[in-house]
Amino acid sequence: MPRPNAAHLALGSAAVVCSTIALLLLTGTTNGTGIALVVPVSLALGLATTVAAARGAAGRSAEGRGTGGGAGGAGGGRGVRASAGPASGPWAEPRGRAGAGAPGARRP
Repeated sequence: MPRPNAAHLALGSAAVVCSTIALLLLTGTTNGTGIALVVPVSLALGLATTVAAARGAAGRSAEGRGTGGGAGGAGGGRGVRASAGPASGPWAEPRGRAGAGAPGARRP
């Protein structure tokens, strides 16, 4: 499981606060028993939100690396290349003249 970052934790915390307020207003509870039941539900919802956000981000970052993870297949329809190929990136060897060394090329 990927580790949540600060944004995921903030999203989960906001989910806890908002769901607690919403459940307390919707149920109209004022006694300790009702509040004791609302709090664990809100905490579980916040935890689920944080985990879902972290997993979603891990899938999107894997898509960007070309592993094809996440919904929508490789690239996800956002203009991300599925594979950079062997001749690109910082580890690629510099290319020579166009056509130099190509199969069937004649040398003068």
